[in-house]
Amino acid sequence: MAVDVIMPQMGESIFEGTITRWLKKPGDRVERDEPLFEISTDKVDAEIPAPSAGVLKEIKVTEGQTVPIQTVVAVIEAAGASAAASAPAAAPAQPPPAPGKAAPPKAAAAPPAPTVPSPVPAPAPPAASAPAASPAPPAARGNGQKIRSSPLVRKLAKEHNVDLAAVEGSGAGGRISKKDILAAASGGGRPAASAPPTAAGPSVSLAAPPPGGGAIAHPALENAVPRERIYFGNYEAQPMSVMRQRIAEHMVASKHVSPHVYSIDEADMTKIARIRERSKAAFEAKYATKLTFMPFFVRACVEGLRAFPTVNASADGATVVLHREINVGIAVALDWGLIVPVLKEAEEKNFLGLARGINDLAERARAKKLKPEEVQESTFSITNPGVYGGLMGLPVINQPNVAILGIGAIQKRPMVIEDAIAIRSMVYLTLSYDHRVVDGAVAHQFVGKVKAYLESWSEDVL
Repeated sequence: MAVDVIMPQMGESIFEGTITRWLKKPGDRVERDEPLFEISTDKVDAEIPAPSAGVLKEIKVTEGQTVPIQTVVAVIEAAGASAAASAPAAAPAQPPPAPGKAAPPKAAAAPPAPTVPSPVPAPAPPAASAPAASPAPPAARGNGQKIRSSPLVRKLAKEHNVDLAAVEGSGAGGRISKKDILAAASGGGRPAASAPPTAAGPSVSLAAPPPGGGAIAHPALENAVPRERIYFGNYEAQPMSVMRQRIAEHMVASKHVSPHVYSIDEADMTKIARIRERSKAAFEAKYATKLTFMPFFVRACVEGLRAFPTVNASADGATVVLHREINVGIAVALDWGLIVPVLKEAEEKNFLGLARGINDLAERARAKKLKPEEVQESTFSITNPGVYGGLMGLPVINQPNVAILGIGAIQKRPMVIEDAIAIRSMVYLTLSYDHRVVDGAVAHQFVGKVKAYLESWSEDVL
């Protein structure tokens, strides 16, 4: 019995996915729930398990292709297929046709599951050379049809003065994508919908060429994104991964939307460093989870956000949305990129709950086991380049947040304490904030609150 493997819907707002890697090849034996392939979406990378045990008979969608949800991407010849195949032989034979009548047609085999045609690997023309198409008039959406788009797309539309009602979406179900907005803003009309978008190009249109031409170093790359590595004399060109493209899109959009301003302070972590050093072995033995510095920082940020709720907000046009829940996005570096899983309702968790939640999200992020909802709805974010030796950094705001805290390396430095020089464990704290919503005075007070909470830590971790 043949079992179709379909592209799953990894969340309500997700209508397509890109296959980044097949973990099996045709002819391989697979077990039910064994990881079969990896996908990348706008929200998360994930491993998709096999829906049935058997032999992988056919792969219909190759690596790098982006297809709508519910598309059949492969076929598994399920276990017991031979027994099932012999069952029709036992069925009673059809009676012979009456004289003078044609024999009845044989029962038609089930039609093959529809597949999305593979895109032709041709260079994508630049947006400037696309033929201009007149946008659909706003009245085209006057029939009550819902305009399907993400918050990021709506924000880009506002920034580019694009009327969403006049844009025809090229995504699944008529969904409007970032490419549609940028094409409409540049006068290029809607991108062609005859072929599904490939993994090679979604983010290219966001990176406008620099003034004065900004030509690419080699003519072979001027009008195309390479599908594989291209080697030249003393350099090579590599295609961006799907995750790298998503990161590029979000970072460019964040810089375009939010006027970034920065506040920097340093905190004395000596007390916390001593608590962690003497407690980490007992903590791991008692609770079966590691004691890192991150739950200390999250707890301090929760207190800061309670005192200054403007930092725990988002901007929607001329409206400031103040969030009651504190959902902390924590950046996790992966071998293949970066992802920001979200610790929901951090204000309701005790220290142990914070530690377990942070470790669990980080482990599952690295194992590609996160769910789409676990990388959404953050209200504030933290990134920790200090674990890699960075003294400090100025991070880009994770939209739609209005602030992100960067944590530098915790290092011993000489400090003046009551007119005496002492060796203390110090850390730089950098707050990147959206000046549309957060003023400098509030930002500095927030960082001061975080600093004070860290330096006067009194909570028992055991």
